[in-house]
Amino acid sequence: MSKENLASTAAKLTGIIPPITMPFDQNGTLVPSAIAEQVNFMVEQGVHGMVAGGSTGEGHTLNDADFTTSMRAVHDAIDGRVPFLAGLIINSTRAAIERVQMLKGMNIAALQVTPVHYLFKPSADATVQHFRTIWEETGIPIIIYNVVPWNYLSCDLMLRIMDEVPGVIGMKQSAGDLKLVSDLLHRMKPENVVLTGTDALLYPAFSLGVHGAISALTSAVPGLTVKLWDLVKAGDHKAALDLHYRIADLWDVLPHDNLPACVKYCQHRQGLPLHLPRQPMEPVNDSQKALIDRALDALLD
Repeated sequence: MSKENLASTAAKLTGIIPPITMPFDQNGTLVPSAIAEQVNFMVEQGVHGMVAGGSTGEGHTLNDADFTTSMRAVHDAIDGRVPFLAGLIINSTRAAIERVQMLKGMNIAALQVTPVHYLFKPSADATVQHFRTIWEETGIPIIIYNVVPWNYLSCDLMLRIMDEVPGVIGMKQSAGDLKLVSDLLHRMKPENVVLTGTDALLYPAFSLGVHGAISALTSAVPGLTVKLWDLVKAGDHKAALDLHYRIADLWDVLPHDNLPACVKYCQHRQGLPLHLPRQPMEPVNDSQKALIDRALDALLD
């Protein structure tokens, strides 16, 4: 892919890009027929792209068959209406390449790839080579999903990767570190992309100038996060700050340990069927539902 095409792809990865949740039944079986309804809901809410296979989508639980089936279902349901990103939560270079090979024939705008997340942390040189090999073997632009606490990539390392590997076009920063986001925006090349995944700080990240967001809240209340994005872009910071605090009230009642289940419940409250997380993640309990209901009632009123 040429430098011009990479820059064109990066320019399209902007705005609200929600992670699609994976619908599972009570046995933990994927229900692919339920995916299109969610995709259509997202498009109707005005989102600017979608990603499948991320954390909110329980991508860490997907075997090869589930991965291929779910990616195909999301890709086909999008039908080119917005950019499609494929998420890879993997522990080896070879596994990443093999997963991408399962997506042959799909129109993938970019890969969202985590650093390796098991116990062993590669060196900086090995990390650069990891992403270089994925890019060279697949030819698909890469967004690094910087989320793994024990393999948390520094600003210097992320800038180095983007400098040395042309196919790494950007980063999704998900650790709540606005100083790192600011540093990336200040020091990156003009053609690079910085996305935020920090739900509690969407408004300040948007105000700093990030290119967009991929986060749980963009999936739980996509229409409102689109509105927040639009308000900041329009320079209406008074209204944006007010909406930020209202959305924060919802975020404050969404527990982390079963966050994907809570996101599915938020989607259900807006008209989608309620699906379950994959065990051992627990479904939303009654006390969680009551807190979410109260926050959503105030937010969606």
